[in-house]
Amino acid sequence: MSNKPFQFKEFTIQQDNTAMKVGTDGVLLGAWVALKSSYFSVLDIGAGTGLIALMLAQKSNAEVIDAIELNDEAYEQTVANFEQSNWGDRLFCYHASLQEFIEEIDDEYDLIISNPPFYTSTYKNISEERAMARHTESLSYFELLEGTSKLLSEIGSCAFIIPFSEEENFIEIAESYKLFPNRITRVKGAKHTAIKRSLLQFSFVKTEIEISELTIEIERHKYTQDYIDLVKDYYIKM
Repeated sequence: MSNKPFQFKEFTIQQDNTAMKVGTDGVLLGAWVALKSSYFSVLDIGAGTGLIALMLAQKSNAEVIDAIELNDEAYEQTVANFEQSNWGDRLFCYHASLQEFIEEIDDEYDLIISNPPFYTSTYKNISEERAMARHTESLSYFELLEGTSKLLSEIGSCAFIIPFSEEENFIEIAESYKLFPNRITRVKGAKHTAIKRSLLQFSFVKTEIEISELTIEIERHKYTQDYIDLVKDYYIKM
């Protein structure tokens, strides 16, 4: 994957110093998540490069946008990307695990968002850092959702992108922490391919679930209108 800076319409992501590069999953989640105008504070769990936090700074008026990143290099990269953006006064990254963060912080957040760890390959094919970043043992769904439930404000919501194969299990775990799905969008790469990802938004309030499907490409590098409409505020060539 490229170490070159990734230029979005309103910010740049430097990614030469972290195992996790800009990817479709993070952009999808940042573009898709629904924010109420009343939301004051946002938390991104597992910042990577700071991509999602920066997207939320662009799309919202939230005054506090915090991120957590455990990996040393990714933390430094996130801080640098925050400082070089137009929203540095609203963005802050903590160098900690989620568990450490919960012990130290008394604040609650109106929106919590995460592109959480999961397998994308085997350890043989990817670097140890990338494997750790993408493997659920480094932060289990139970730990993620328990931590989210502790940090989320009563009126808030939380959003995640996960493999579609994990959707049922993830929702079950979330409900054990009184987090109920409000929006679900299932994502496939092309019309005739299998669903690969689930975008999920939860709150402490049970509602009728808004369910939809998103297809990214009509053919290679020819994107659907739904996908263009979703990401056009961010990608320069959309």
